[in-house]
Amino acid sequence: MTPGVRPLIAGNWKMHGLAADGLTLARAVAAGAAGASAEILVCPPATLVAAVAAAVQGGPVAVGGQDCHLVAKGAHTGDVSAPMLADAGARYVILGHSERRADHHETDAVVKAKAASAIAHGLIPIVCVGETLAQREAGEAEAVVRAQVAGSLPDGFVAAGGVVAYEPVWAIGTGRTPTEADIAAIHAALREAVGPTTRLLYGGSVKPGNAAAILALPNVDGALVGGASLVAEDFLAIARAAG
Repeated sequence: MTPGVRPLIAGNWKMHGLAADGLTLARAVAAGAAGASAEILVCPPATLVAAVAAAVQGGPVAVGGQDCHLVAKGAHTGDVSAPMLADAGARYVILGHSERRADHHETDAVVKAKAASAIAHGLIPIVCVGETLAQREAGEAEAVVRAQVAGSLPDGFVAAGGVVAYEPVWAIGTGRTPTEADIAAIHAALREAVGPTTRLLYGGSVKPGNAAAILALPNVDGALVGGASLVAEDFLAIARAAG
């Protein structure tokens, strides 16, 4: 952890959750989050942002979106803009996740524009960076994430409380994680790039069994949690591991 920085435990539900089970999960997380030292965030699919925000309103859990368009409105069928998310009750938005970069061919420039739009409309962006297995094996991991940070963070990112999440592509949903030394090395490089106050999250197969060790590493200020965030008890256990 970084001294003086409140940890953030964020749950990315991805494309999971209908109304009934999503609200049940959100309420269970909210019920167990009272008194947590970490800030707790859930990011449901866009269809549930408003309902989840209403369900946890006034409690210790914040709500975020999983993506936003780079403009506020227009002829962009199927997209959701930053002001729409804010209007639905979101405070954060995940941007540049590797699944978006791969499935939707998002470039650093696109992520940067989305983050700028998020900031302009009062959302806190969580910008994801991470290398592929081929890039890690080629010794390029640090250079890749430094380049992604340089290309993806807009002016005003730090002042707006923007968050950077390191998610090695090859660890997401695979059950594999980098060594603690590898995580610490990348987070040290990120700290150099973004300064002392920006929260740096680790993501990629974070679960109750490895959370405490990962969250104890220098410059790891929380976690971006995928599959484990769909089970309230597991997600809350990760949050408790943050102290």
